[in-house]
Amino acid sequence: MNLYDYIATIPDFPQKGILYRDITPLWSDGEAYHYACDLLTEHAREIGAELVAGPEARGFIFGCPIAYNLNIGFVPIRKPDKLPRKTISYKYDLEYGTNELHVHEDAIKPGQKVLIVDDLLATGGTTNASIKLVEQLGGIVIGCAFLIELEDLKGREALKGYDVFTLMKY
Repeated sequence: MNLYDYIATIPDFPQKGILYRDITPLWSDGEAYHYACDLLTEHAREIGAELVAGPEARGFIFGCPIAYNLNIGFVPIRKPDKLPRKTISYKYDLEYGTNELHVHEDAIKPGQKVLIVDDLLATGGTTNASIKLVEQLGGIVIGCAFLIELEDLKGREALKGYDVFTLMKY
């Protein structure tokens, strides 16, 4: 199956000059979504993931099926004020402003092998923040997995030293 057939390219969205890679056609096709999740699951199995973590919201959409397939846990990484118990946070810079991510302080056990999953690797900022949170809790980030990598944005360089796995590259 060619997963590229299930990605729509939208020019000038959300602003002029951007080529937006829309993954919703892949989600809406059960066979394509299942295939992509199976490929990501196989990678997680190969590297020995004991836990999957994913930033909201699209990290949930790919991370939860992987965790389910492997019978391991999933840890949501969320924006401020979205988690009900005590959290740790990490604030990071964006092109225009800052962002902040949170995780429950008891979500990851020290030494636990964690795979971070998201839909898209762009600049690597969100993934780097997710790595920092996992490592603050004593988890070991054994890899980062994505449906798509936007190579021109050099996110892989921002994740040097970590295993980076992608299904598609643009």
